[in-house]
Amino acid sequence: MGIFERFLSVWVGLGMIVGLFAGVLFPDTFIALGDLQYAQINLVIAVLIWLMIYPMMMQVDFTSVKNVHRRPKGLIITVVVNWLIKPFSMALLAMLFMRYIFGPWISPELGDQYIAGMILLGVAPCTAMVFVWSQLTKGDANYTLVQVSINDLIMVVAFAPLAAFLLGVTDVTVPWDTLILSVSLFVVVPLVAGVITRRVVNNQTKLDKLGATLKPFSIVGLVGTVILLFGFQAQTIIDNPLDIVLIAVPLLIQTYLIFAVTYIWMKKWGQPHNVAAPGAMIGASNFFELAVAVAISLFGIHSGAALATVVGVLVEVPVMLSLVAYANKTRNDFSVSEATS
Repeated sequence: MGIFERFLSVWVGLGMIVGLFAGVLFPDTFIALGDLQYAQINLVIAVLIWLMIYPMMMQVDFTSVKNVHRRPKGLIITVVVNWLIKPFSMALLAMLFMRYIFGPWISPELGDQYIAGMILLGVAPCTAMVFVWSQLTKGDANYTLVQVSINDLIMVVAFAPLAAFLLGVTDVTVPWDTLILSVSLFVVVPLVAGVITRRVVNNQTKLDKLGATLKPFSIVGLVGTVILLFGFQAQTIIDNPLDIVLIAVPLLIQTYLIFAVTYIWMKKWGQPHNVAAPGAMIGASNFFELAVAVAISLFGIHSGAALATVVGVLVEVPVMLSLVAYANKTRNDFSVSEATS
């Protein structure tokens, strides 16, 4: 493991500090960078995420992907946790904390807005960053791709009705441009690039060397994303420090809870670590681009719901890194053989 991977948490921590101070000192620069977006997706961050994902997509072997259906248990767990457990546990935690535990510190109206934002995060499982977490835990690239793809297909039909039900509203308009562009940028395009790379190189040893060469750039992409996210929201963090903390608490509990449920279930069902770790990461992390876009369209850019989705963005990277570290530490607790069921 190189210096980039060994001290990844340090680089991310420094990125958070740099982004926060840079956002305060150079607000106009970050406003300009923030305006480079389409369908609520920042194009600079999209490039950085693409840089993170591309090295993993080179590992996808379609001759192996077609056999994933022979190992259905990991896929079943992913679907059940993300669509039958995670949205409801997030709604319950959000209501518990915002209406009761933290009720004395916030108004009921603002509390309901925060609940709405957290629900939107809970109904949007991760699409892009999970490829990074999978790579950092040495996940099965083929299986991760199928897990994410199934989630995306379900999201197309289930996101709006499930969000509408949990929010108690009659109509949730799905920003299809955000959903389609995100899946295209973060799954389809890097996947195609990876396939082309495999065919051009056509040698596993050379592919491994190329992947090792690109890995530092992948880490740079991650740290760059952290700097931009904290830079974009620097003033919001400074202006609302207590509310940021109050929103972060149930989000943190939800993240660790969903990871634990998935990870333990994967182990109980005899799944190998390279399936269990990425599967747990999918549920623990969120499709924040979609959640932010819907929160803004439903409640407004300055709403408490929008702020809650933004807090979800801010806490995700450091929290997921802690889960990556835990997953790597517990690798030997899982069977080293490939899952056969």
